[in-house]
Amino acid sequence: MARLAQTAGLTDIQREILSTVRDFVDKEILPVATELEHRDEYPQAIVDGLKELGLFGLMIPEEYGGLGESLLTYALCVEEIARGWMSVSGIINTHFIVAYMLKQHGTQEQKDHFLPRMAAGDIRGAFSMSEPALGSDVSAITSKAVKDGDEYVLTGQKMWLTNGGTSSLVAVLVRSDEGHPEGTAPHKSMTTFLVEKEPGFGEVRPGLTIPGKIDKMGYKGVDTTELIMDGLRIPADRVLGGKTGRGFYQMMDGVEVGRVNVAARGCGVAQRAFELGVSYAQQRHTFGKPIAQHQAIQFKLAEMATKVEAAHAMMVNAARKKDSGERNDLQAGMAKYLASEYCKEVVEDAFRIHGGYGFSKEYEIERLYREAPMLLIGEGTAEIQKMIIGRRLLEEYRFQG
Repeated sequence: MARLAQTAGLTDIQREILSTVRDFVDKEILPVATELEHRDEYPQAIVDGLKELGLFGLMIPEEYGGLGESLLTYALCVEEIARGWMSVSGIINTHFIVAYMLKQHGTQEQKDHFLPRMAAGDIRGAFSMSEPALGSDVSAITSKAVKDGDEYVLTGQKMWLTNGGTSSLVAVLVRSDEGHPEGTAPHKSMTTFLVEKEPGFGEVRPGLTIPGKIDKMGYKGVDTTELIMDGLRIPADRVLGGKTGRGFYQMMDGVEVGRVNVAARGCGVAQRAFELGVSYAQQRHTFGKPIAQHQAIQFKLAEMATKVEAAHAMMVNAARKKDSGERNDLQAGMAKYLASEYCKEVVEDAFRIHGGYGFSKEYEIERLYREAPMLLIGEGTAEIQKMIIGRRLLEEYRFQG
């Protein structure tokens, strides 16, 4: 039987990479994902396996020891990994965003220093924008950096930091009024700092504390934390790109590719939900026949499969648009919005197909049902995506009256 969500026009190398990742997912992730998730246990063995496969350097250029692959290849790998366990794709995604920001915006010294070790997986990346009272309003950031000689002193509290404990490099967005006169637009007075730290919790370097993991409904295994800066001293050469005031644009560039990643995650989770639903529907019997033979269930399966295909197509389009060098915020916003919404709907339909058993922790669909909601808010809520989409459409279809 042909699988859903196939991608046309891939190279032999891309197909080989995806085949390897899918095989790894089937053998190393799916058999243990639910057990690890229920224990909220970091999947160290899985992460070590992905490191051996070279996935931490998938998009890092070959000159720095990476594979130099495209965003499309990366997104398709994420789709496969999320099909196995979405939390694992989150571990890779934050690392990937920091590596991408370094590649696109870092100084040559910063690239030479970080990228080879990131490609090898020896340095794990995380990035931090959000704050406890921030929500989607990035311009309201209150964490700040004050220049003191050849260093900056960072103070403030950040929130929802994926890989906060396990990472050793965090890209942190703060306000930096130095060199920016009063009245400067908020987004023009923000700077991204590259903060190196020890993995773990507590005080991980002088002035920097990572409290324990935030207890979450889903998206378990991966650590989500706060980040508290209190007199954290960072050398001036760890300003991303070497100049202050560019942090907002750097972060938005990273989040843009991150939205393609979240769309890919939605596609992967939806695919797995469909697989579980269509399989269970052929095993469960009611009124003398498999429930898959009941028209009501067939209608559900038809809707689910169509949504999986549609979300995949939009995700692939957004990735290819970015790879072409063109602006893709419209396509990325559409893909993230559609894939996350469809993922939620496909998972819920698979849950309904399972009936009462879907409510049992013995069945995998219970885990997916708790994981899907995170995609509705991660990398920008559905409402933020619709604002981005609406503004871009008005730019493209400006009334010429």
